[in-house]
Formats: sequence, C-alpha cells, structure tokens
Amino acid sequence: MSSITLTPPSVHTNAWFPGRLLGGGALVLGPLLWFAGLALRHLAWSTADFTPEQRASFAAQPFAAPEQLAAYVVNPGLATAGYALYTAGAIVLCLAFATLARVVATRSPRAALLGGALLVVGLFSRLYWAGVDETALRLIGTLGLERTTGIVMDLYADISYGPWRVPVSAAFGLYLGTLVLGAAAFRSGVFGTGRLALFVFSGWLWTGVLKRSELVDGVLSGAALCLVLVPFGITVLRDAVPELRVQARPAGERARLRVLSW
Repeated sequence: MSSITLTPPSVHTNAWFPGRLLGGGALVLGPLLWFAGLALRHLAWSTADFTPEQRASFAAQPFAAPEQLAAYVVNPGLATAGYALYTAGAIVLCLAFATLARVVATRSPRAALLGGALLVVGLFSRLYWAGVDETALRLIGTLGLERTTGIVMDLYADISYGPWRVPVSAAFGLYLGTLVLGAAAFRSGVFGTGRLALFVFSGWLWTGVLKRSELVDGVLSGAALCLVLVPFGITVLRDAVPELRVQARPAGERARLRVLSW
C-alpha cells in the first residue's frame, strides 16, 4: 500500500504584519497626522479672541474642558480639524508601533512585544476619549455652550475614567509601553540616545477628555515623534531595514551601546 506524503504549504519567511508598505507608510503618516492634529488644536485655543476676564476664568478651572469647548465655538474649523487629525493619527500609529516592535524584536523580542502591545492598547484609550470629545463638541450645537459646559464638568470624572475604568487603566500602557519599547529599541541598536530621548518625550503626552494642546506638551512632543518615526518609516519603505527581510541577527543578540548616538 503506497503512502502519501503531505507537503506543507510554503511559508514566506519575510511575511509579517502589517507588511513593508503598510508598516512603512504608517511610520511616516501616523506621526505627521498626530503632529498636525496637536498643532491645530493648539492654534484653535491660542488664537481664540478671549477677553482677559474669560482667560482668568478658564485659568481658575481645574480642567481645560471649559476653555476647549469655548475655543470650539470661536474656531470651529480649526478645532474640528485638530481633533479629527489627532484621532486619525492615533489609529495609524497602531500600525506604526507594531512595525517598530517587529524590527526591535529581532534582538530584544520579549521587551519589543510587551512594549508594542502596551502602546497599541494605550492608543485605544485615546480613541475612547476622542469619542467623548466629539460628543461634547456636537452637543454645543443643540444645548448651547453654557449648558454643555455644565454637563461636561458635572460628569467629568465619570466620562474621563470610562466604564469600569477600562479606558483610564488602558492609558497606563501609553507611558509604560513608551519606556519599554524605547528601551528595547535602544538595547537592540534601532535607536541611539538621541532618538530614545525624543521617543520618550513624545510618549508622555496628556491623557483624558478635552485636554489642551500646549506648545511643549503637544506641538513639540508631536514634532519629536515625527523626527523619530518618519525617517525610519522612509527606510522601511525603501526596504533598507535588514531585520524586515531576513533574520540577520539572532534573537536576543545585543547591539553595542554608545552613550551619544542618534
């Protein structure tokens, strides 16, 4: 009786998620959308012609929500574009961080997987808050600014924490994931000290509902992320990253660390 040998289908060793084109494109587009959203949000409130009395009243508030809602009334186009691009950036960055983790994992697999997972989970908390922001902004057209502000401030703690505090708990992944993935990228030689510092700086952005995008804690942190990820994304798109083509370096092998490097 003749035996039949089943040959497994061929596996492309260089196949990976999300792939060179999507991953490289996300590394370029994600931080640019993120930066544009933060910059427009900053412009929406910084260029609003509030009176000195209004600014003093906003400064006395424990949260920036009243000011952000008022800025939307004054600059609806800028504010809407800012919130939209910021949300789009958070979505695309999920693929960008997955790609970065894929490269780092060739030398530091455990830390890369943990850091990438924490960052992606953390970005979902930003999408939750983006939904709350949009709901609050749209309520202004129906209820008016004063009533909407009162409702938002009365419910601020509940809508910020989210159901069962799932969103606010997931947000810890943003900070912890930035540190873990950044350290893994440095350890594996993907980041030098310069890019590591910028990456960590970009990851410590505020979290929550209707937050103000400051010049430093917003615009400059978004620009820092662009400086780190956009050139790397171009390298990925050019297929110039050996780790994405073959396992050029054994997993766990460490790169030589330098105190000052890019």
